Amino acid sequence: MNQLDGTNLVTAFTPLSGLSGGILIGLSAVLLMGALGRVAGITGIFAPLLGRWRPDNAWRALFLIGMLAGAILTALLGGFDSDSMAFPGNPLTTVVGGFLVGIGTVLGGGCTSGHGICGIARLSVRSMVSTAVFMFFAVATVFMLRHVIGAS
Repeated sequence: MNQLDGTNLVTAFTPLSGLSGGILIGLSAVLLMGALGRVAGITGIFAPLLGRWRPDNAWRALFLIGMLAGAILTALLGGFDSDSMAFPGNPLTTVVGGFLVGIGTVLGGGCTSGHGICGIARLSVRSMVSTAVFMFFAVATVFMLRHVIGAS
């Protein structure tokens, strides 16, 4: 849960929420791999839904509906305070950012969830390297924004 405190973003320490969320994500990845032999990488699940409908798209749609339903249920049960959330982007930066993420996903051969959750669990060297690159740039971006540029 994030709270705006003046100009500084303060992040609350919520270990139980993180632990329960991590367990549920890991469980869903294990169940998907065990039941269908599929990796729970969101890009790989979502991208085929954009094309022509195929018989194996039903499980993909159900997986995504379950993700959305879980987020909605969490919000309804008071799992996060939407008043404390801030989105500093505008439509242009959001679209440009989305395209850059899409390009990175194609170049990296998968998304953060596919590499970080499923790939590392399968001891994939490619996924370990990809996740290390993701994390490096995430830390560098936060450092640049908060300590160099001074954005909140």
